[in-house]
Amino acid sequence: MSTRLRPLILIAGFLLASGAHAQAVLTFELGYSNPGARSLGFGGAFVALADDATAAYANPAGLVQLTRPEVSIEGRSWSYTTPYVFGGRASGAPTGIGIDTMPDLRWAESTADFTGLSFLSYVHPLKKWSLAVYRHQLVKFASAFATNGLFAEGSTFLDTDRWIDRPGTADIDVVSWGFAAARRITDSFSLGLTLTYLDVDLDLQTTAYLPDDDTLEAFFSANSYLPERVAWRTSTQAHDSGEGLALGFLWRATDSWSIGGFARSDFDVPARWDGWPGPAASPENPREWHFTGEWAFPTVFGLGCAYTSPGGDVTLSFEWDHVTAQFENDPDEAIPSVDEFHLGGEYAFLRRSPLLALRAGVWLDPDHRIRATAGDDLFRAVLQSGSEEIHYAFGFGAAFERLQIDLGADFSDLRDTISLSVIFSF
Repeated sequence: MSTRLRPLILIAGFLLASGAHAQAVLTFELGYSNPGARSLGFGGAFVALADDATAAYANPAGLVQLTRPEVSIEGRSWSYTTPYVFGGRASGAPTGIGIDTMPDLRWAESTADFTGLSFLSYVHPLKKWSLAVYRHQLVKFASAFATNGLFAEGSTFLDTDRWIDRPGTADIDVVSWGFAAARRITDSFSLGLTLTYLDVDLDLQTTAYLPDDDTLEAFFSANSYLPERVAWRTSTQAHDSGEGLALGFLWRATDSWSIGGFARSDFDVPARWDGWPGPAASPENPREWHFTGEWAFPTVFGLGCAYTSPGGDVTLSFEWDHVTAQFENDPDEAIPSVDEFHLGGEYAFLRRSPLLALRAGVWLDPDHRIRATAGDDLFRAVLQSGSEEIHYAFGFGAAFERLQIDLGADFSDLRDTISLSVIFSF
């Protein structure tokens, strides 16, 4: 038996004795931002610039702009906040018994912080070609999830149903290794290609607990997560690799204007999903479940333009990125296609030595959570759409004869990123 696993929020089904289809929900996010502190300071609007070693990922066609061999290294700090529904009421009026007193949903947050090597690359320019190899931390994320007292109008106790409480965790680490090649077709137009090998480590765990006992009082009380009340456990793991492909172009339309674009293919990695009945599982159906499937990244493509003033001290850049829909044929859940819009600028103090630059950017991060398109009130409450975010970015750079140091920061309500890049040419 096989199933296609979801990239942003995973729904693991487990068939109980009653025949009900109970879902275990774990939330996590995947970020696809361009590497490099300079790009971060531009608010990610980099596809039409692509003028340093990070172009190997952002837009490989830009590699032909480099005239000397170049080594780039970047370290990043990531800070995530992931909201989730913890309890409350999905529908109907609260009974006023125990913890069923709140007419609305109760939300909680999971936080995680990481620091590490984000990008490492080497670029070797030739006469009309440029070649590059790189390592990129594509995703580094962790979150925890739990429900404890989520109620809805129903038929169990006092015309009320309760979502089976379940804590869970999600850990994901995706590292890409790439080889990029770019060729100058004309003096103003170039094409690029990137072949990527991705290592994926994904570990999702959840445990479902029945109320502490079968009484009405326990039904409306906080769950103690007693070991003997475990109904089932599920585990989803993907420790494998996949391959991806990216294409890019860069056109210097005039001395001041440039246009760039890219397309990155989706890729799949094998995954395994296992489920085991707990001590409180129904004796009529104490079955284990073992599925194999695929965990998929979406296709992403983008287009942008950049303007540089005649004196070269002012640069403005815009980028539009499109992330394709996920499992749109699924009757119960969907992630729609979304569009990101990035805008950034830079002012360079060209008459100074070293050259100094200040950057700022802003971009729209749309809601790309999975959301329920069918199901009961409890399912739709847990699996609901989020809201879009505005990111604000800032950056600073200093360029010496063969050394460039950049610092960038990106802030939003749910995610903060700080980056330090060093580029050495020889």
